[in-house]
Amino acid sequence: MKLLVYVMNNVNLLDRFVHELKDAQIRGATILNSTGMGRKLVESDNFDIIGSLKAIFDTPRTDSRVILMALEDEQVPRVLDIIDRLAGDLSKPNSGIVFTLNIEYVKGYKK
Repeated sequence: MKLLVYVMNNVNLLDRFVHELKDAQIRGATILNSTGMGRKLVESDNFDIIGSLKAIFDTPRTDSRVILMALEDEQVPRVLDIIDRLAGDLSKPNSGIVFTLNIEYVKGYKK
């Protein structure tokens, strides 16, 4: 069993993403609002250098979503495929990140 963590930078994809999860019979995602460290540093007035670069790095994205899913091992490729189709190449800047961690113990998980 895996914990899949997906940081979705393009929050406009969220509705489509959860519907595609449902269609793929993936249940039980937890969605959290989040803001990245880089965004907070750019917004900070306490750092003169970073503050002076604000205009260069300013982007319309102000938040993201962290999506947590406890998945059976065989479900992981299906979710990764959905992410690839919707978000595109995650190696590009500001596109998001996805990773998995092994789950050693779980209670309350419903198949």
